Amino acid sequence: MQRAHAVADLRAQAARRLPKAVFDFIDGGAEDERTLRDNVAAFDAWMLMPRVGVDVGTRDLTRSILGYRSSLPLMMAPTGLAGFFWPDGEVAGARAAARAGIPYCLSTNSVGSIEQVADGAPDGERWFQLYFLRDRDWMQALLSRAAAARYRVLCLTVDLAVQGRRERDLRNAFTMPLKPRLSTALDLARRPAWLAGAARSRLGFGNFQVARRGFTSVAQHVASLFDPSANWDDIARIRDTWRGPMALKGLLHPADAERAVALGIEAVMVSNHGGRQLDDVPAAIEALPDVAGAVAGRAEVILDGGVRRGTDVIKALALGATACSLGRPFLWGLSAGGSEGVSRAIEIFRGELDNAMTLLGTPSLDAITRDHVRARRGGW
Repeated sequence: MQRAHAVADLRAQAARRLPKAVFDFIDGGAEDERTLRDNVAAFDAWMLMPRVGVDVGTRDLTRSILGYRSSLPLMMAPTGLAGFFWPDGEVAGARAAARAGIPYCLSTNSVGSIEQVADGAPDGERWFQLYFLRDRDWMQALLSRAAAARYRVLCLTVDLAVQGRRERDLRNAFTMPLKPRLSTALDLARRPAWLAGAARSRLGFGNFQVARRGFTSVAQHVASLFDPSANWDDIARIRDTWRGPMALKGLLHPADAERAVALGIEAVMVSNHGGRQLDDVPAAIEALPDVAGAVAGRAEVILDGGVRRGTDVIKALALGATACSLGRPFLWGLSAGGSEGVSRAIEIFRGELDNAMTLLGTPSLDAITRDHVRARRGGW
């Protein structure tokens, strides 16, 4: 892990360890993957503007995120099937987040169940991410289980009415568990470490009764269980039901952010699902300023998408974000080295953020303002 000096190094290590079909599931996006690429490239539209003559002998990287004092302005994003990439991957990620003192959000589509992750990583700040399901009784049961297992924050994701057309997964015939094919047999044979872990894992969708009915594509799973008819009235009912802080994930339009705030939702997550849903939508960082302006301090704003460097975090904070969430960097670290790999990803961000804040002349996160970024001429 110490050979990884940037998140890109962890990505390269993950690519070497995982079968191609599995790595593509993490790495891929919808259709032509323009939004996937834009999520990262759009950060280039902004330059940092350092100030000098500022005492930066000590730096404070902590940030309150929905009432939790996080050691960094970061959280682990809800990412499905983490336990498919590393045995007990959700527990490994939650433990790493707890060690680092940052929030961890468990996905509805996790391999480890709500209870298994809570038991395996009892310390730290745990959030639970929920999708709208056709079976509303089962959806309510998930909420009750999360509350009983002391997940403090609910993250309701609203941009998965149906799954986007992820063409890498279609070409790879990706299923969970992975269904071997003649064309992929050699690739699987070259990944003995991953195969050994998968062989001793109980793979399935741990929060669903349908978890082990055989091979299924994630698209089939979503189509059979998720509810595309959910609307703002349903969102309001969830807000009334959940007795704790709530974040709404999957927003790009400022009018939707305003509506979320009107319902009493405490945080909005500016996200295009990592470019995995509708292609050709704005990059998360592009949508951030308008959303932050619409919220106007009435709720926290979390940027989700394209964050690869500590300088990306600074740009997001300068443009109105409270914090950022890490999706692919979390999974690359996990796939490269389990819990230690996730810890290494967090360490990389911590080191980059601290270095950049020192050079920028900002001793605390609150000192980072809109004045510290400038739009790059000519765009990106």
